[in-house]
Amino acid sequence: MAEKETFDEMSEEEAEIITLTDEDGNDVDFEFLDIIEYQGEEYILLLPLEESDDMDGVVILKIEPTEDEDVDNFAGIEDENVLNAVFEIFKEKYKDEFNFE
Repeated sequence: MAEKETFDEMSEEEAEIITLTDEDGNDVDFEFLDIIEYQGEEYILLLPLEESDDMDGVVILKIEPTEDEDVDNFAGIEDENVLNAVFEIFKEKYKDEFNFE
């Protein structure tokens, strides 16, 4: 999973929790932050509810639609330029709501 910078202030609104299953079959809970569109693709931004050695910041995954309209697949992103661009869009969009480190 891709991880980026962290921020230290969360919105006071009730968080939407998403549970994903990792490649080892473990369920991991995330707080949904946003969906960002970049170059015709959609990316979901999540914050792990529990810090771990593997994830200590915002997780950005590419949304891959499936034949079932109610189910999406999420894929890791290898391209650092895409990760940085998506995260910069997110930071600009929420610059007044979050204090980014």
